[in-house]
Amino acid sequence: MPKFSYKGLKGTTQIAGEIEAPDADSLKRRLQAQGIQVEEIKKKGALDINLTLPTIGTGVSLKEVTIFTRQFATMIDAGLPLVQCLDIQVKQLENPAFKKIIKKVKETVESGSTFANALGKHPKLFDRLFVHMVEAGETGGVLEVIMDRLAVYMEKADKLKRKIKGAMIYPVIVFSLAIIIVYGLVTFVVPVFAKMFEGMGSKLPAITQSLLDLSNFSKKYGIFIIAGLAGAAFSFVTGRQKSTKFKYMTDNLTMHLPIFGQLIRKNAVAKFTRTLGTLISSGVPIIDALDITAKTSGNLVIETAVYETRKSISEGKTISEPLKKTKVFPSMVIQMIDVGEQSGALDQMLEKIAEFYEAEVDDQVDNLTAMMEPIIIVFLGTSIGYIVIAMFMPILTMASNL
Repeated sequence: MPKFSYKGLKGTTQIAGEIEAPDADSLKRRLQAQGIQVEEIKKKGALDINLTLPTIGTGVSLKEVTIFTRQFATMIDAGLPLVQCLDIQVKQLENPAFKKIIKKVKETVESGSTFANALGKHPKLFDRLFVHMVEAGETGGVLEVIMDRLAVYMEKADKLKRKIKGAMIYPVIVFSLAIIIVYGLVTFVVPVFAKMFEGMGSKLPAITQSLLDLSNFSKKYGIFIIAGLAGAAFSFVTGRQKSTKFKYMTDNLTMHLPIFGQLIRKNAVAKFTRTLGTLISSGVPIIDALDITAKTSGNLVIETAVYETRKSISEGKTISEPLKKTKVFPSMVIQMIDVGEQSGALDQMLEKIAEFYEAEVDDQVDNLTAMMEPIIIVFLGTSIGYIVIAMFMPILTMASNL
């Protein structure tokens, strides 16, 4: 009988283990009968080799899912039946991978399943946030409202993500090209001048000698340095995938970096408040909303803090009190959440916090972009200037002697 590993939630406690079962479905039913909310089931191999491979993408972009959600909300609001909405989407979608998934969703719904359960069968494309909000919409009979909120949420999240990514692409490309140019000059151009200087018979200027030493070092050890950097990058990614402790440490470290730390922290707060506010306003219970928010935070420090908050709330405490104890969120966020709880408008307050921090992220990204451009220019100018001066100083000295 095959062995399976599983992860789940029993009450507020995360549990995991290994057990033998005929198949994954029978194991899931057995665990659910024990009051366990199953999150993941994996079949163990005969040799139990634990290899973490990159997740294969769905071939569907966030923009395509956002457009699908927006169009679906419009059709539901117009009074079209659910299956007809899915049928229209299947016919008009151009992406074959997306078309195939929506077709399967339509067939599942036609077989008697709920829309949320049908979407939940494709977790790589529709995450827990999406599925739970749709489930809340179906239960409350306000699916068109929920789909509209989902579309707004995804549009804002995508806009913020593209803003940060777009701002980083330009300086990263320019800085990378600058390093490649300098490395090429030091490794391939400087040795040509070095041969010319060998016959001079006089002592080279200190700046020229330092450049020649750098060139020799680059030629001798450059490939090892590149291999070492690649290995370090691979170890970093692998370590974050396999070690929860290492991932927590690196997430915490990035949030305390001198310049980028504030940007990362503000972006995490904006995502947390936007997600939680959207879920609560959609009618998702606070305990489930916090669970989904933690899982979709993308930051283990935030995830841990939210789970601690979730545990405290299940014991009858307010949201603001345990959030304050985590020391992760700014005091202003805690105070505004406290006001929202007391006034009974927590979802609206969370939306306002999200809008404030999204605007803060926008401003900081613009400032960082403006700041990095002169830094790159100074780096490139200094590097090229150093090489030119070091190469031509002996030539000028030789010409003056003549």
